[in-house]
Amino acid sequence: MPTENIDYSDLFAKNLPDPSAKPSTDLPEYNFTYGHGSPDLLPIEGFIESATRALRNDGRTLAVYPEHQANGSLLGYLPLREFLVQKLAQHRGIRITTDEVIVTSGSQQGILLVMDSLLEPGDTVITELLSYAGTLGNLRRRNINIVGVPLDEGGMRMDHLDATLSNLQKKGVKPKFIYTIPTLHNPTGTTMGMDRRREMLRLSKQYGVPIFEDECYADLVFEKKYENAIRSLDESNFVLHVGSFSKSLAPGVRLGYVVAPWQLMAQMLALKTDIGTATIGQMVVADFFQNNFENHMDHLRSGLKRKRDSMVAALGEHFGPSVEIQIPRGGMFLWVKFPENVDTRQVLPVARQYGVAYNPGPDWAAYPDDDSHNAKNYARLCYALPTEKQIWEGIELMAKAFHQESVIP
Repeated sequence: MPTENIDYSDLFAKNLPDPSAKPSTDLPEYNFTYGHGSPDLLPIEGFIESATRALRNDGRTLAVYPEHQANGSLLGYLPLREFLVQKLAQHRGIRITTDEVIVTSGSQQGILLVMDSLLEPGDTVITELLSYAGTLGNLRRRNINIVGVPLDEGGMRMDHLDATLSNLQKKGVKPKFIYTIPTLHNPTGTTMGMDRRREMLRLSKQYGVPIFEDECYADLVFEKKYENAIRSLDESNFVLHVGSFSKSLAPGVRLGYVVAPWQLMAQMLALKTDIGTATIGQMVVADFFQNNFENHMDHLRSGLKRKRDSMVAALGEHFGPSVEIQIPRGGMFLWVKFPENVDTRQVLPVARQYGVAYNPGPDWAAYPDDDSHNAKNYARLCYALPTEKQIWEGIELMAKAFHQESVIP
């Protein structure tokens, strides 16, 4: 007798992540989660002008797949790659050609392509003890051995990195790469100085372990005093570099990029089976940034700085000495420390009842089940998405939730 309804769970592949919840539009009123952009800082009129101009100039090429377009390639839309070559040289000290950068569907795809090209189950990867949850999650799903290295206000500790690499070498373990977020680190907001960047590269070469440098937030340094990327110091292809337009423009454009040597790029292209990143978005972004990049970034940084300062002030007023904040030089997050007795995971359900959402510290931990290393008394708060009014109201309600749970005086 035919089966009326098939149960696909019997057919699922092994080692899948936990299934997603059904999409919901029931978002918290005060949403301090994720790396959302700032709707009030989006350059809508500039987008409209760029979209119109780009479609008039190059729109008919959309009739064919990217690799067959006049300015197209599986590496990405040529004018956008030309802009990246110029921007990376000017702002990050990275000097490359258009053949050394690939445009991806967000930096997340770039990270996944590097992982798919280099990692097998059982491999070892070094990260900061606290790091980007998306990267940590994807490493775990691949059954990768994650080794966390402590960090302080200057980023990853190089003495600990040296000791970690030495100990692994003695055990006969060679990590596939060192994943680091040196500029406006996620979640802590720290920025690594040039001396540490040079030392990391030296250790990378000493132990023969490449660096995977994630600089998705580098455009958001408020005072525009940039430390050059680690990739800028490298002449031996020891450093892979990933960046994003999600933070400098909007997450919804889903565009990122990877700088890598052709040997790795060729493998990434073989794994990038989407027949090319959507060209229309690349066309619009290329036109917009070629004409508006500096003005837009000045406007965005100024707006985000106001929101950062509002959230710092609101936390000071409503939490007082119960919280500690290391104020970041830019970005879109605050990394907030609560008293040692607090577990921010336990307070979150109560905060949600007040309409407030945040990310607990263990979301970003290399060892989330180890209370001595998982930042359980920390929370990451995004100040980009809410308005300044929502920031003040939301932080006040968040404080009520913490008081209700009697975890702060």
